[in-house]
Amino acid sequence: MKIKEQIMSHHPFWLAACLPLACSAAAVEAAAPALMQGTTLTADQPLTMADWLVSEKLDGVRARWTGHALMTRSGYPISAPQWFTRNLPPLPLDGELWLGRGRFAEISALVRSGNATDPRWREVQFAVFDLPLQDAGFAARINALKTLLKAVDNPHIHSIEQRTLSSRAELDQLLKTITAQGGEGLMLQHRDSRYQSGRSDLLLKYKPYADAEARVVDYTEGQGKYRGMTGALIVETDAGVRFRLGSGLSDAERENPPPLGSRVTYRYNGLTSNGKPRFARFLRVYDPQL
Repeated sequence: MKIKEQIMSHHPFWLAACLPLACSAAAVEAAAPALMQGTTLTADQPLTMADWLVSEKLDGVRARWTGHALMTRSGYPISAPQWFTRNLPPLPLDGELWLGRGRFAEISALVRSGNATDPRWREVQFAVFDLPLQDAGFAARINALKTLLKAVDNPHIHSIEQRTLSSRAELDQLLKTITAQGGEGLMLQHRDSRYQSGRSDLLLKYKPYADAEARVVDYTEGQGKYRGMTGALIVETDAGVRFRLGSGLSDAERENPPPLGSRVTYRYNGLTSNGKPRFARFLRVYDPQL
């Protein structure tokens, strides 16, 4: 089957939208590659800002559209309503399922529920930020993505805003503004970078704190108003470093703490002289499916 017929067999209106993007048969038929992941931008890392496009780092669930189905970053199917994925192209897309700033717990619970009839889907956005199979630099992929999404008549689907900044000071000010409004941080991607599987130094995360995972190995008893509850989690990193994690736990999590052996995500601001996370704060239980 020729490329025009392949596209037409999925959605006729993609013929006009896709052909200018030099779509190939492989782009229509192949599964999306493993997701591209960023590395952390440090405060003293030099950058030529004109080379980078900047967007908000959304605190949602990473999702990939394979061309016919939504999947989590780990490859688990996402039970989204049919109307939610209506008109999506027969091409892989990389993006984020998002309910809004500070609502990660809600969107992760919704995805894990597998309930496509949940009314909360009406609030979800699929914020798309890349075309994995487009053989071009990032800036060109963004232009191609905008062309594709113009053909999507669905208010729940949109591309993430990309900005060009003039200085590191402007970048730092944007980070302060986004985090003050409840955002998680920023993403920077080099305008000439190709999409690649795994971590890339041409895709950078910029946040006011770092985060990592550790395994729960024990608990401490709560004191004062937390008497009879968990005071802190005792966790161990993959490197064997143990420390207490109490800040950030809700009363409900203190009453019913993450089970021993489970992995949790925490945030921190650098390391102490003995290698322990400084100002560690519990964020959430780590879910390998998301």
